[in-house]
Amino acid sequence: MAEGFKIEQNHGKSRVRVARVWRRVAGSGHVIVEWNVGVSLFSDCLPAYTSADNSAIVATDSMKNTVYAKAKECTEVMSMESFAVLLGRHFTSYYPQVTAAVINIVEKPWERVAVDGQPHSHGFKLGSEKHTTEVRVEKYGTLSVTSGIEGLALLKTTQSGFEGFVRDHFTLLPETRERMVATEVTAAWRYPFADVSDIPAKPFCFTQRHLDVKKVLADTFFGSPLEGVYSPSVQNTLYLMAKAVLNRFPDIASVKLRMPNLHFLPVNLSSKDNPNMVKFADDVYMPTDEPHGTIEATVSRIMSRL
Repeated sequence: MAEGFKIEQNHGKSRVRVARVWRRVAGSGHVIVEWNVGVSLFSDCLPAYTSADNSAIVATDSMKNTVYAKAKECTEVMSMESFAVLLGRHFTSYYPQVTAAVINIVEKPWERVAVDGQPHSHGFKLGSEKHTTEVRVEKYGTLSVTSGIEGLALLKTTQSGFEGFVRDHFTLLPETRERMVATEVTAAWRYPFADVSDIPAKPFCFTQRHLDVKKVLADTFFGSPLEGVYSPSVQNTLYLMAKAVLNRFPDIASVKLRMPNLHFLPVNLSSKDNPNMVKFADDVYMPTDEPHGTIEATVSRIMSRL
């Protein structure tokens, strides 16, 4: 409170881009990560706002430099979730006035290349979907860890339909049991860790869990290699994908999925004189994502506080 007003404030540094290379990793060659880091600190620096007293402000330049310094200290390969926890613990323990730190990281998808069928020791190519995390660390160790995926593009050329939806005088969409379905999945899953001490003493491989979740999401979307699996709606497929993640990984408390319905519209060419100039036959489409449907849901374990 200040002068009869309530102030909620935080400050930080965004888009701190850092790459870390580990050159001596047994059995796998070099390892590189490229992270886009955001730091946001909640602190007792109200006088900076109300009376121009900056004595409690942690400079955002210091936050940026801390990211690089802590990356240098990581002599062993580290997941970005573990790095975010490390940063959060540093800011909340090093500065007495900082009550909480929120660390957001997006990892650029550098993937090891193969040459003549062999993994290259130090060669990488840029992939597509990105790995994300948001970690909140409180002053005395209270913890929240959310990981995710951005831009996971999935498409099926068949085994999808949409029927039985609400029809009114504005409805033009025909019902169908045969259509293409495509989406670009944004996923976020929460871990049940409530305190820094809850993270397993044996290194918990967040990176491997990210890869495992991505595989479960894709496998559930596509179904078996030959027959596939029928999708009666994006909504149903979204739920089955989230449920599969929760059933497979007991250390995940909830899953949030956002799946836009990216359209492939059948093309028919016609004119007044030639109504059957080119007739669609399940083979030529116009891809478009404007406008597109947006389907989103969060699936949590019963009694989960997350």
